[in-house]
Amino acid sequence: MNTENDIEEVWDDDDPEAGHEEISEPIERLRIVTDKRQEPLRIDKFLMNRVEGATRNKIQQALDDGFITVNGNEVKANYKVKAGDEIVVMETRRPESSEVLPEELPLDIVYEDEELLVINKVDGMVVHPGCGNYSGTLVNGLAWYLQKEHIETEGLPRVGLVHRIDKDTSGLLVIAKSENAMANLNAQFKKHTVHRRYIALVWGDLEEDEGTITGHVGRNLRFRKIMDVFPDGEHGKEAITHYKVLERFNYVTLVELKLETGRTHQIRVHMQHIGHPLFNDSTYGGDRIVKGTVFTKYKQFVENCFKILPRHALHAKELGFTHPGTRMWIQFNSELPDDMAQVIEKWRSYVNGMTKQLKDKLDGE
Repeated sequence: MNTENDIEEVWDDDDPEAGHEEISEPIERLRIVTDKRQEPLRIDKFLMNRVEGATRNKIQQALDDGFITVNGNEVKANYKVKAGDEIVVMETRRPESSEVLPEELPLDIVYEDEELLVINKVDGMVVHPGCGNYSGTLVNGLAWYLQKEHIETEGLPRVGLVHRIDKDTSGLLVIAKSENAMANLNAQFKKHTVHRRYIALVWGDLEEDEGTITGHVGRNLRFRKIMDVFPDGEHGKEAITHYKVLERFNYVTLVELKLETGRTHQIRVHMQHIGHPLFNDSTYGGDRIVKGTVFTKYKQFVENCFKILPRHALHAKELGFTHPGTRMWIQFNSELPDDMAQVIEKWRSYVNGMTKQLKDKLDGE
C-alpha cells in the first residue's frame, strides 16, 4: 500500500472556461483497499481521515476531475465507502513556480501594457511545464521576459495563465501581469463573455452551414489521457461549441468555431463526436484518410498534406475581452500560420482541379 501522506493539488483541466494544454499522464498517488469492518462513510470524509494534510476542497476537486476512482469507476463526493472498496487517487504532477527555469525564448507579443500581454503562440510550444515538459514552454519564456521588466514572477504559472491552448494549436493567448488582471479576466472567462474564434480544417462535408455542438466533456473512462463526450451529462462538464462553414473542399471543410465554454480538447473532441475530426489530429482519429477515394494519387495527396501540416489543423485566430484596467473592449486577430495556409490552398487547388476535369469531360461528351 502506498503510504505517502498528502495529496498534491491538481490543476483543474476544466478550469473556468479555459482552452487547455495537453493532459499530462496521470500517475497513481495512493491506493487503499478498505477492510471488512469499514462502516459506510462519504469518500471525501474517508480520505480526509486517511490522508494527512488533504483538504475537503482538494479531495472534492480531484473527484470532479476523475482523479479518484472506486473499484475502477469515477464517483461523486457523496459516494459512501464500504468494505472491500479499492480506492485509487491519481494526479498529474507539475512543478511549482519556484522550479520554473527562466529561458530566453522567442515570443510573438501582439500587445502589452501594465496589466496584461497577448501572445501569438506558435504550434509545437507547450504552454506550461508538466510531466516531460519542464523547459522550453511558454511559461519558461514568460519568466525570462517578465524578469527583464523587473516584474515579480513568483506567481507563474498560477498567476499569469488565464487560459491555455494545446501544444500543437497555434494562436492567441492573454497573459495576466497582475493579481487584479488575473481575477478580472478569470471572471470574464467564467461568465462566457470572452470572444474566442478558432479556424479549423476538419474531415468530411458538414451537412449544415452552421450549428451548435453540445455534450459534457470529460476524461475518457478507460484512457485517462484523452477526453470524451458524454451526451447524458453523467460525466464531465458542460461544453458548448458553435461552428460555421467557411469553405467546402468535398472531403474536408474549413470551419470557424466559437467557444461558449472551454474544456480540455473541447473543439477536437466535439468535432470527433459529430464525425468530423480535425485534419491530422492523431489523438482523435484525424491522422488517417477519413473521407475520400481509394485512388493512389488521392492517398499521396493527403500524405503530402500531412507532411506540410504535421499537427492538428487548429488556430486560435481571434481573441476579445474587456480590458481589466480601462474597462474598454479590446480584440485581436492573428493570421493563419504558413502550414495551415499552405494545406488549405492545396485542398482548394485540388478541388478546383477536379471540378475543371469534370467540366472538361462533360463539355467533351
